[in-house]
Amino acid sequence: MFSSSGVADGSGMFKVHQTIGSVLCCKCGIPMQPNAANMCVKCLSSEVDITEGLLKKLVLVHCPECESYLQPPRSWVKLQLESKELLTFCLKKLQKNFNSSKVRLVHAEFIWTEPHSRRVKVKVKVQKEVINGAILEQSYTVEYVQQEHMCESCSRVQANPDQWVAAVQLRQHVSHRRTFFYLEQLILKHGAAASAIRIKQMEQGIDFFFSNRSHAVKFVEFVGKVAPVRSRSDKQLVSHDPKSNNYNYKYTFSVEISSICREDLICLPPKVAVSLGNIGPIVICTKVTNSIALLDPFTLRHCFLDADQYWRTSFKSLLTSRQLVEYIVLDVEVVSSEVTIGGTKYRLADAQVARVSDFGKNDTIFNIRTHLGHLLNPGDYALGYDLYGANSNDMELDKFKGHIPEAILIKKSYEEKRQKKRGKPRSWKLKSLEMEVDDRRLDQDKMVSEYEQFLKDLEENPDMRFNISLYRNKEYQPSEMASVTDGDELPSVPLDELLADLDLSEDEDEEDNMTE
Repeated sequence: MFSSSGVADGSGMFKVHQTIGSVLCCKCGIPMQPNAANMCVKCLSSEVDITEGLLKKLVLVHCPECESYLQPPRSWVKLQLESKELLTFCLKKLQKNFNSSKVRLVHAEFIWTEPHSRRVKVKVKVQKEVINGAILEQSYTVEYVQQEHMCESCSRVQANPDQWVAAVQLRQHVSHRRTFFYLEQLILKHGAAASAIRIKQMEQGIDFFFSNRSHAVKFVEFVGKVAPVRSRSDKQLVSHDPKSNNYNYKYTFSVEISSICREDLICLPPKVAVSLGNIGPIVICTKVTNSIALLDPFTLRHCFLDADQYWRTSFKSLLTSRQLVEYIVLDVEVVSSEVTIGGTKYRLADAQVARVSDFGKNDTIFNIRTHLGHLLNPGDYALGYDLYGANSNDMELDKFKGHIPEAILIKKSYEEKRQKKRGKPRSWKLKSLEMEVDDRRLDQDKMVSEYEQFLKDLEENPDMRFNISLYRNKEYQPSEMASVTDGDELPSVPLDELLADLDLSEDEDEEDNMTE
């Protein structure tokens, strides 16, 4: 008879429940499901130990300086504690032992140990065929002892920090460090100087020292992709072994960055102006990457000058951003429609401006044409170059006297609105490279003022922020009154552009507090 549970399914067939028979263990006599050995799991484990002959204690050669592990014979691999990569690295050391003992790996996981204990414990579960084809599964713990031993590069640095193999000397012959502030952020974002053993800040640039020539070559290639540079390399013989015919050299790469910077005013040489389609000759540098973007502020014609074209003529700026003068806009009349060039908007306008320094002294007013018609309104402040009172020694510029304006505006000024927020922290911050600084040869006050100007440029120019990483400032506390009184016209960095600053030491402290 079928039980009531044997209900017919949709096909009209009945399902009969089959019961699995049980047998008694031949050792202890308890009921169990039958298997090939006719023994329960406890008795089978007491009779056979499949972990016998398997390695249970091994050594990991660990470099305490760079947190890397030795992969025989000579390569070093950077691995983090309790990572998948470290677990794979540990299990590879057991693979040969597993194959010789004919066991199969089923599962592996880390067992937590104190970080300073110099022990890595892994719980391993293996299977093996035992008596009469029965398969037994068993777990055991493998302990790896970390043996501290510095790798070759770290030991070389530890013995003598000056024992570098290749050095890259970055230089720019200008009176400010704005280019290096921006280049520092690009290097940090892309990790270009991660292999540098030492970084030293010099008067007109930065020196990077590497333990390997290939690392220096890779760094020079990176700089060439983000800035118009020219480089040369030299080598000096350090030692020579005549028996093995081995030579040890020290390599030096001298990299010069173009002296043309963003917002510089340039008077193009005639040959260069003709080669660029008779642009200018008075142009503004609007952007510097591996090429130089030039804009004619009177016609909105633009062009790009790559590094090879620039270094063939190697002209210099007529006026730089340190010579900007503040003007007040008295009147603006738009004369053209808005144009987008390289992602930036421009509009030609006729403007009437006066120098702020002339207020109360004279009534000098300049009627000029500007490319900032989309930004400026009567009453606004702007920064520009004073060609009326400038003392220039440029022979090419003298030929155009009478045909150039008295002033050329470069950007809108927000200095008056920033006075209200002076002393308040920003909602964002930047990271910096760990550099050795020679305080005797550097003017710290000048450095601080130039860095502050660089931060203001980042707030005003979204294109500059596109290629660098900005982080949230934990010290910043927004004020409701400030947001009401300051208005929305003061440029700032949107919160969605900021990254969380991950501080591992703080996370560990929080975990310790939670465990307590």
